Amino acid sequence: MGMNDSKKVFIAGTGKSGIAAAKLVTALGGTALLYNSDPETDREKVLSEFADGTRVDLITGTLYPGHLRGCSLACISPGIPLSSECVQAVQKSGVPMIGELELGYQAAKGKMAAITGTNGKTTTTSLVGELLRHAYADVKVAGNIGTPYTEVALLTTEASASVIEVSSFMLETIADFHPNVSAILNITPDHLDRHGSMAGYVECKKQIIRNQTEDDTVVLNYDDSVLRTFGESGIRPHVVWFSSQCEPEGEAVFTKDGKIFVKENGIVTELINVSELKIIGRHNYENSCAAAAIALKMGVSREGICEGLREFRAVPHRIEFVRERCKVKYYNDSKGTNPDAAIQALLAMPGPTVLIGGGYDKGLAFDDWVKLFREKVKCLILMGATRNKILECCRKYGFKDVVFADDMEEAVNTAASYADEGDYVLLSPACASWDMFQSFEERGDIFKKSVMEL
Repeated sequence: MGMNDSKKVFIAGTGKSGIAAAKLVTALGGTALLYNSDPETDREKVLSEFADGTRVDLITGTLYPGHLRGCSLACISPGIPLSSECVQAVQKSGVPMIGELELGYQAAKGKMAAITGTNGKTTTTSLVGELLRHAYADVKVAGNIGTPYTEVALLTTEASASVIEVSSFMLETIADFHPNVSAILNITPDHLDRHGSMAGYVECKKQIIRNQTEDDTVVLNYDDSVLRTFGESGIRPHVVWFSSQCEPEGEAVFTKDGKIFVKENGIVTELINVSELKIIGRHNYENSCAAAAIALKMGVSREGICEGLREFRAVPHRIEFVRERCKVKYYNDSKGTNPDAAIQALLAMPGPTVLIGGGYDKGLAFDDWVKLFREKVKCLILMGATRNKILECCRKYGFKDVVFADDMEEAVNTAASYADEGDYVLLSPACASWDMFQSFEERGDIFKKSVMEL
């Protein structure tokens, strides 16, 4: 993507990805025009991210058509809904619009794997990154996982391999984005506040294969009925399945009797025993199968994959072991920000569990999660905006062992008092963190600190 002095790019959003996009545009010789709808935006703070002399400017408050005059491209950060006034103003202006993911793709070189899905993206993306290091000297891990793709795009060469965690928001604004290997891990209801309906959300995820050809691969979850139907519907890229429940038809990586197997050209061979992995729970065996399938298609040897799988540790805030105290094990799953993720974390606990849950309300139903409590949960400690909603759901299913806490420190102290030898204490909120914390990372860090201070 060549830029000349006259190329002016409008960038909506002054968060991490907006700043990274602006830096990429100016590094390529263009001019960046940043925008934040909040009129109170700290101008000095935003512009201090850039070296003196960088061709960058900032507009705040209402966006008028005149602001976009002279712009040849508009780039929208993933956090901005397509229904927002600013996006509508861009669409009316006729300036071509892309997302931050597309901007990164246009500037990047080398091979690329892209991973989406409701749950398991971060673990699988991190794991693929580790596996690719066994075949490539230069590996970039970016996207929704924390480092914007635009931040690493110019650092890639033809010899690089990138693995990008892609959210449904990012897929709404792609144009030519074309991974060599794509993966959709699962599809369960999430972000319905943004996409309007489950159908809209599913369509968004499927965008990941939009530009793939017969020479490319898509890795899909055979156990997910929506994805199995999609994979069997005659799509262009070559399909490789993964499963933790059965041996799929066609090319696949799957678990059976505590082992991971690879099936190629109808021949099944054992890859690794799951007891050799450092990550626990069936969903993590699924993530390992998906990562192995992606890595195989990116050219990593089986030996390299086995080595990488053995070395990999859990991602912070995703069923992360914190400590053992008085023969009680404490786990941090702050990244369990929806009921489906929280179900996986609860199922991964091998014994009676004192569970800390609740948080910001994304409008999701908690029934399937709460139904597990009678068998798995000794006591539920609730905090945050959803605590009454979850309590009502518990009453509906006859689960009575519920306690409220006003902050994380109180929740952890209460959990410690309810837990006996051999029990597990799990923070897995099933909700976002924004009611009480800046992010799920901050929530998890405060949990860990409180646990260490017991």
